[in-house]
Amino acid sequence: MPQIRIKYFTDAIERLTYIDGKSDWIDLRASEEVTLKAGEFCLIPLGVAMELPEGYEAHVVPRSSTFKNYGIIQTNSCGIIDGTYCGDDDMWRMPVYAVRDTVIHVNDRICQFRIFENQPKITFDEVESLGNKNRGGFGSTGKQ
Repeated sequence: MPQIRIKYFTDAIERLTYIDGKSDWIDLRASEEVTLKAGEFCLIPLGVAMELPEGYEAHVVPRSSTFKNYGIIQTNSCGIIDGTYCGDDDMWRMPVYAVRDTVIHVNDRICQFRIFENQPKITFDEVESLGNKNRGGFGSTGKQ
């Protein structure tokens, strides 16, 4: 079983828990109170640094209720934390943009993460044609 070493920057947030069989995602919490006005950007501190197992990366995304509850969107859609981001000062953060005035309190669950194995080594073979049937162009599959 992969093991993650974790450093907490504060005792004000609940410790991370993984509930086997309930979810593949683990909630992350704001470690400082953040007040944002509509149109402002912020890197919300999550109060943890981690050393991921070799060959893994973490994907950080908002919880399904984050926009409804706080009016924030993650600016990079999905945060990728690679295995080299594991120093004592490498606190995880969530980059957000506020669409309305909001306050995020310490210990509020605002995002979640899971770990994935790194992409395997690949090579590219340049060709003149792929030889496959066209599907109608990008964005065409949702039309009826």
